[in-house]
Amino acid sequence: MHQQKRQPELVEGNLPVFVFPTELIFYADDQSTHKQVLTLYNPYEFALKFKVLCTTPNKYVVVDAAGAVKPQCCVDIVIRHRDVRSCHYGVTDKFRLQVSEQSQRKALGRKEVVATLLPSAKEQQKEEEEKRIKEHLTESLFFEQSFQPGKNRTVSSGPSLLTVFLGVVCIAALMLPTLGDVESLVPLYLHLSVNQKLVAAYILGLITMAILRT
Repeated sequence: MHQQKRQPELVEGNLPVFVFPTELIFYADDQSTHKQVLTLYNPYEFALKFKVLCTTPNKYVVVDAAGAVKPQCCVDIVIRHRDVRSCHYGVTDKFRLQVSEQSQRKALGRKEVVATLLPSAKEQQKEEEEKRIKEHLTESLFFEQSFQPGKNRTVSSGPSLLTVFLGVVCIAALMLPTLGDVESLVPLYLHLSVNQKLVAAYILGLITMAILRT
């Protein structure tokens, strides 16, 4: 009896989880940021169950911390910060979203989202601006040092011995007689064709340009 083939089981923990944003920033002086929204996307052809976990659950309220997402749909998860105190400034907490098939218990995929409480949005903008200025100054100083004459530059030691040797050989080749010159006293095997002399002249020109650039 022929049995219908089942769809291959997904490997636990390997399913990509799509969440936006991947970082939550709460500002103590801005109450509108005390509530953040995570959007969980399901691009697959099957429904997903999800569950939201947190490293410090006493600091947050997660609305609908568990639920389901239909195939090719998304769901919004509301997270509220309920412990806005100065002792928590700069502390990074983590949320973990676990997803699984509705008929399975094992987690097919996980995604972590970091959350940070900062004292003020204005102070954060100021720090970012100062950081950009420092990076700009560092880059400017680097380019100034790079292009200053006599500094950070490799001192040229002139043409190499191989270049000089090739140049001498090319000059000697050009001084040799051409094939067909019967009046020359140079042995016949040292007579060069016109094409050979053209190649020697071309190479000599390249060597001359290389020497001038150094």
